[in-house]
Amino acid sequence: MENGDSNQIPENANEHCPGPQSESAGQSDACQGCPNQEACATAPKGPDPDLVAIAERMATVKRKILVLSGKGGVGKSTFSAQLSFALAAMDFQVGLLDIDICGPSIPKMLGLEGQDIHQSNLGWSPVYVESNLGVMSIGFMLPNPDEAVIWRGPRKNGIIKQFLKDVYWGELDFLVVDAPPGTSDEHISIVQFLQGTGIDGAIIVTTPQQVSLIDVRKEVSFCKKVGVEVLGVVENMSGLCQPVTDFRFTRVTETGEQKDVTEWVIEYMREKAPEMLNLVACSEVFDSSSGGAAKMCKEMNVPFLGKVPLDPQLCKAAEEGRSCFADTKCGVSAPALQRIIEKLVANQALSTT
Repeated sequence: MENGDSNQIPENANEHCPGPQSESAGQSDACQGCPNQEACATAPKGPDPDLVAIAERMATVKRKILVLSGKGGVGKSTFSAQLSFALAAMDFQVGLLDIDICGPSIPKMLGLEGQDIHQSNLGWSPVYVESNLGVMSIGFMLPNPDEAVIWRGPRKNGIIKQFLKDVYWGELDFLVVDAPPGTSDEHISIVQFLQGTGIDGAIIVTTPQQVSLIDVRKEVSFCKKVGVEVLGVVENMSGLCQPVTDFRFTRVTETGEQKDVTEWVIEYMREKAPEMLNLVACSEVFDSSSGGAAKMCKEMNVPFLGKVPLDPQLCKAAEEGRSCFADTKCGVSAPALQRIIEKLVANQALSTT
């Protein structure tokens, strides 16, 4: 499918192109050396007509939530997917928009790999998991899942705009937008494109260690600068927690080799201390001695939504493209996620009435 914004931002434009319709077109620092500089500087300026089309599309969407992270690998897309599953299970009409152009993992996490986008007279149709959960991602448009998306900023911005103005969602209670890590082109674009329609807020996902929280502070700062309310911060991978019976036990031999003694340990507990078989073992994977996300939220005056432990069963659910709430396998992570999501829905800012 062609880039619907090709008439607005040339594909050969500089990375941080302000757009031909911008008042600074052809005159900003980002325009220096661009082959289109002179044409943009002399072109007539005016409001972007695509913003009108976006406003019309978004008129049927009650709530728009961004899911952000300061850095990659913190479980942001997993949270976006499970948030969408949970909202749909609450009988809301939900749309999940994946604007992570270079790393679209949402199709896999929703069990939709290999699906195609269909077009009708109303526009592009989302790919549906359930009748009340639709998904849109560039992952559906790639001829090969291993295909790299090597695009500059203007082209990425163009496809995001096309998603917003051409996808027919119908009536939605929630549109969840899964954004790439950081505070770059895609983030600026989604905020600018939705500014006129209203963004209800952003959820920021982090892990407990300082190296992640440093970037989250930047994400909070970004939201404040662009006028997006921070609905809260989720501390993901907050310690490894799993039932004792799911662990593999080893004994180190005199030669340094690891011998598997899991069967012996489980049998020993069953005979000597059967009550231990119902325990959940937890350990810290990341250093949280500095206070983690809770302390950072207090310092930056933003809500702390809660902690989600690192649960191998949740990772498996994401790999298999299924909801962690659909069965009892995610017995550690699902209740933590459920509490966070119920807190969000109960928040006055997210009331759909």
